[in-house]
Amino acid sequence: MFGSIIVFILVLSVLVIVHELGHFIVARKSGVKVEEFGFGLPPRIWGKKVGETLYSINALPFGGFVKLHGEQEEDPETNIKRSFLHKSKKVRAAIVVAGVIMNFILAIFVFAIVYSFSGIPRDMGKVKVINVTTDSPAQKAGIVVGDIVTKVGDEEVTSSDDFIAKTANYKERAVTYEIQRVVDSQEKAIKVKLTPRENPPEGEGPIGVTITTMEIYYPPILQRPFYGVYYGFKEGIYWGKTIVTGLGGLATGIFRGEAVSGVSGPIGIYAVTTEASKGGFLTLLNFVGILSVNLAILNIIPFPALDGGRLLFIGIEAVTRKKVSTRVEAIINNIGFLLLITLLLVITIGDVRRLITTGSIEGFINSLTK
Repeated sequence: MFGSIIVFILVLSVLVIVHELGHFIVARKSGVKVEEFGFGLPPRIWGKKVGETLYSINALPFGGFVKLHGEQEEDPETNIKRSFLHKSKKVRAAIVVAGVIMNFILAIFVFAIVYSFSGIPRDMGKVKVINVTTDSPAQKAGIVVGDIVTKVGDEEVTSSDDFIAKTANYKERAVTYEIQRVVDSQEKAIKVKLTPRENPPEGEGPIGVTITTMEIYYPPILQRPFYGVYYGFKEGIYWGKTIVTGLGGLATGIFRGEAVSGVSGPIGIYAVTTEASKGGFLTLLNFVGILSVNLAILNIIPFPALDGGRLLFIGIEAVTRKKVSTRVEAIINNIGFLLLITLLLVITIGDVRRLITTGSIEGFINSLTK
């Protein structure tokens, strides 16, 4: 239990600190004074000033923050040359989006590590049997795990869709399957005859096999980091699209007045993190990548108190050629922050109820996917 909590805190802290590090680096490079870089959230436990920036450790061990000079409003001691609000729109926009970009970079990096060690999945262009159900037509005909199905009847099959469609054409009719099998390190062509079922038991399919066209490829060691980055980038894009689609469906459901499901807060993240850590370091790392993409996309949503909300104000300024009053922006951001906290509390209460109802972390996770 204690170990799971530590892993959970570390995961969230890494995600948020990397995000804030993006703001920090671009602000420093742009000449904006960074007054404080905090690890955790206030109240402050310890702090040390290095140069012009106070580095602090705070009591609530979740994430971190960056405090920029002149970020909200001016005071008599504001240094205009070092103030965030007095920088150009391009500079301010770059500082705002830097955190999002850093989360995407982190995701690509961790996905690259995962692929470098676990191998690259690729399509073989062949249909391979990876499981045979007991007492199924396939088992009775002599099909075994590892067989490559090349033909159903007289028709070649090179994909799962081919196999499924062509098998469906022969339900309740005997048909010959041509397969390739490795026997004593030699590949042999074998023919087996069987009859696909019209109404098979649930989850078994007409002939009772599980198939795949994917294999795990291990490139030469020196090439793996490059393959890893390439596939890591693709993985980041994939999860980005998946999350955006999910958020779109959630927003549509809310506007229709439908009940919100499949959404989780800190407790849900803790539960999934705990399960991911049981799968080993690479499984946990892959989950960190998914969370990092999630955090990036959530932060770029144009909602007050989020990076996307700040970017929206800069966009309004670009269109109207007039800055939004810092006081008005602060009020809107505060309202947005309160709404976010309220939503988080509602989701957390739902998580607690779900956890109590399901009685276990495994049951909780299963309930999220229903």
